[in-house]
Amino acid sequence: MSFVQTLISGEQKLFKPDSLTQMQKITLRFVVIGLIYYGFAVIEGMLMRVYQVEPIAAIPSYQYFAILTAHPLVGIFGSTYSIVFGAFLFLVPFLMKKPIWSIKMANWTCIFIGVGTFVFWSAGFISHYSPLYTLYWPLPADFSQFSAVGGAFFITGIALVMVGTVLFVINIFKTITYTPEGWEKQPSGKLIKSALGIDGFTNMFAKKQKEHLVSLPVAAIARGTVDVALNAGIILFTGVLILVYMVGAILGFDLKETAVDALLYKNWFWWGLDLIADGLVLIFVAGTWYLLATLITGKQLFMQNIARAALLVELVVSWTVWSHHLLSDQAQPAILKIVSGELVTAFELITQGLAFFITLATLWSARPLKMTNPLKFLLGGLLGFALAVPAGIMQADIGLNRILHNTQWIIGPHVHVAILVGLTMTLYSAIYLLFPILTNGAKLYSQKLSNIHFWAHLIGGIGMGAFMGMAGLKGMLRRTIYFDGEFNLYMILAALCGSLLLISFLVFFYNIVMSVGLNGVLGIFTGAKVKNKDLVPAEN
Repeated sequence: MSFVQTLISGEQKLFKPDSLTQMQKITLRFVVIGLIYYGFAVIEGMLMRVYQVEPIAAIPSYQYFAILTAHPLVGIFGSTYSIVFGAFLFLVPFLMKKPIWSIKMANWTCIFIGVGTFVFWSAGFISHYSPLYTLYWPLPADFSQFSAVGGAFFITGIALVMVGTVLFVINIFKTITYTPEGWEKQPSGKLIKSALGIDGFTNMFAKKQKEHLVSLPVAAIARGTVDVALNAGIILFTGVLILVYMVGAILGFDLKETAVDALLYKNWFWWGLDLIADGLVLIFVAGTWYLLATLITGKQLFMQNIARAALLVELVVSWTVWSHHLLSDQAQPAILKIVSGELVTAFELITQGLAFFITLATLWSARPLKMTNPLKFLLGGLLGFALAVPAGIMQADIGLNRILHNTQWIIGPHVHVAILVGLTMTLYSAIYLLFPILTNGAKLYSQKLSNIHFWAHLIGGIGMGAFMGMAGLKGMLRRTIYFDGEFNLYMILAALCGSLLLISFLVFFYNIVMSVGLNGVLGIFTGAKVKNKDLVPAEN
């Protein structure tokens, strides 16, 4: 039995923060910060759900749109980035049996993302900066609607998150390729080749199979990190562009005559943002499925070479699908709508379908399996993407897009089901699986609470997405406040399902805090420095 399976199934112990390595503590810090920001996003989501039923007098409409602007960014950067980056900064050295390249850089990544998220969230809360997360030009720099000072702080917060992201990228690739002190020189070029999946292609046609120097989960992390790097560069550049206009307005300079082509800006912006939405998420999620499937079953991944090759294909596909966000834009060239918006986007159904099949085949090969928390939530995550990806492919049709694009359909069955059910349940699976590893076998406080967490989140996430989609099919627009109660039936049902999501999060958070104790949570954020060789468990 492996070290991981021993911790998962073996004797459980009381949590002792002093027994943790510094790397375990840093990973737990990422997770705690990510869960706190997830709580922010859930509470904001519930406020908006209630507002869609009956606008709250205490919340002016401009405050509502400020919440709507910050809500997805808090969920993506503050929550998902924190949890994913923390997990991957632990898993890459853990799976490669080597220390992380820089413990200090990992700490600074956590700090920049946590502080940056709070800065842009605060800017929206205080100044009501609310151009919505699309930031279409010239909306973010329209000072007749928004505060230049608030906008400057908002963009500064995003920039801090991107700086932390760049540090994560450097740390991941340096950890993969560097040679620790006292080790035999490692072939950095071959490691990168393996991490990018080139070996997967060559092995598919070679008589003699080459050994993979990098495990498949690490390869998936490396390939997703390529998209992370590109996205960080684009968002940083875009932020600087907007910030120039903000600072100019603050200093009394009118830059409105400066030429920024709106259509070019839209394509640039969505190319960068889609690296997260359709690239990074699908690659990281597929890699996480593979890791979870192999750790849960103790078996090798089914069709490993094809899985490696598919991840490389997905990396390339993720660079060319952005135009499906602009299918309803009259100025967008038709060739981009058809090739990028429809054809390439449809190919994601194949790459993600392969990941789905390979994961299920790996689980099937190991039956019977005990329905553990990691397995339950993994199956929930698979179900989420099985529902959300086809919904997205439907939208990637020029005709249907005209009907669906600006409605609650796109944000319900596609976005929220993909993120809340597909992505979040996959992350919960990883958290449940890593919990005994990161805490040296600490005992989970209550299995009953975990069961409540699972069912409330699954039913709440699918139900909310479905009722939002039904409202969208009836014509309910997104980013719109309705004061006449026209869609109240669907919004009430969506709000009830949203309350299940809030309950599930509170139950989960309480379960985790009770498992480690309040002193244990505080102990995660303290501790003496340790040597780099002590940053990962000795065997895995």
